[in-house]
This record gives sequence, C-alpha cells and structure tokens, in this order.
Amino acid sequence: MAMLDPAREAAPDPGVWRRALANRSFLIGLILSIAILLAGALSFFWTPYGISGVNVAARLQAPSAAHWFGTDHFGRDILSMIMVGARNSIAVALVAVGIGMLAGVPLGLWAAARGGWLDAVVMRGNDVVFAFPALLSAVMITAVFGPGAVNAIIAIGIFNVPVFARVARAGAMALWPRDYILAARAAGKGKGRITREHILPNIMHLLIVQGTIQFSLGILAEAGLSYLGLGAQPPAPSWGRMLAEAQTMMALGPHTALFPGLAIIIAVLGFNLMGDGLRDVLDPKLKAAR
Repeated sequence: MAMLDPAREAAPDPGVWRRALANRSFLIGLILSIAILLAGALSFFWTPYGISGVNVAARLQAPSAAHWFGTDHFGRDILSMIMVGARNSIAVALVAVGIGMLAGVPLGLWAAARGGWLDAVVMRGNDVVFAFPALLSAVMITAVFGPGAVNAIIAIGIFNVPVFARVARAGAMALWPRDYILAARAAGKGKGRITREHILPNIMHLLIVQGTIQFSLGILAEAGLSYLGLGAQPPAPSWGRMLAEAQTMMALGPHTALFPGLAIIIAVLGFNLMGDGLRDVLDPKLKAAR
C-alpha cells in the first residue's frame, strides 16, 4: 500500500497561483519584479540610446521628452544605463543565489540526516562563513584576485551557502521525527533516499521563499559592492557605481542619483514583497492559521 506524507498533503494545491495573485503583497511584488526583469531583458535588444558613447554637450540634462531620466556627467542616457544595469544586477544575484542553493541545501540536508558530531561540525563551519558578510568576503577576494563581477558573484554566493544550509537543515530536522519518516525507515529506505523522496519535496516552499529573499539581497549586495568599486567594472553599467559617480554631481544633477536609487529600491522591494507573499501562500502553518 502506498505510503502518504501528511506534510505533502499540506503542500500547495493546483490553486496556489490563484491564491498567490489574491495576496496583495505577492501581487505588488510580482508587478515590481516583472518591471525590473522586463527592463533587463529588453536591454539585450534595445535601449533608447547607446551606453558607450560620450556626449559632452548633453551632460547633466534634466529629465525631458528626449531623455526620460536625464543624462549623467558624460552625457549618457540614464534610462539606458539603468536598463543595462538591471540585467547585470539580475545576473549577479541569480548566479549567487544558485551557488548558495546548490551548495547550501545539500549540506543542510546532509547535516540533518547524519546528526551527531557531523551535524555540529557542519553548522559551526556555517557559522564561521556566516560571520563574514558578502562585503567583507568581497574585499578579501578582490584583494587577491582583483575587483570584478565574477568575484562579486563568488563573494555573495559564499555568503548564501550558510543561509540555505540553515533553512534546509531546520526544515529537515522538523520532518525527521514524523511518523511517515519513521515508517519509511522501518520499510528499509536509507537516509539518502528518504531525504530525496520525502524531506526535500516537503521543504521546497521554504527554499523558494528564501530564494526570493536572497535574490533581493543579492541585488542589494551587488549594488553595494559596485558602489565601492568591487563589483562590475567600467564600461559595464551598474546601479551601485552610478550612485557612486553621482555623489559629486548631486548639486548639479540630483536626478543622476535619484533614478538609480529608485531602481535599487524597486528591485529589492519587489522581490522581498514577492517572497513574503509566497511565504503566506506556501507555508502550511500560515494557511492553517487562516
């Protein structure tokens, strides 16, 4: 007779998308996130102006019909720079979150399955890595290998590993004492098979929510690293470097800092709201409470 997972019965049903769209937090976050994603995707094919040329005659122009977001101190169109910067920020955050998930989730699941001193060693190691924020990791990495987008990805990805390891371990530890897990072990299933077939599918909602949150934090971290000159290097546009370059131009052109700052706010807020909405929709405990 097939063995049923009580936790899987509480998993999202086919109407999850309908409930998600009914969640105000998720809907607002989805709209903001789609706007950023579309801007980045569109920049591969079209931007209002080129981003590599310098037009001194058009420098520091205020927002107008010709340049919706104005121009910077080199005469470049800020809207075009933001669009191309969006794809760079998204790419860095996406790869960094992928590194964190691919390394952290198996590590957390393995620690939960093994238990004992191995679990303690793995988690204390995670604590050590977690003690070094992405910014400090980037400083150390760039001190050895030099600044660049790849090193920023590595630094943010390393920081994400203990985050996903903790989430995966906490979710798995809550499931291992369940009756259906004990029944699976009594049926002769090994810990690895139980983890793949029963544990991982039932903590996916936790990982998805954490992934959206870390994605927004990855965008923010990339902007911070680029602001310090440790992220993407010229001529690749970056929201953080646009803010850094705008510091000395605030009196002459406040729009040079306003629009890149708004882009960062919209991106981070959008993915955070979407993560909060997904948590409300996918978490069985919250659904039961409602």
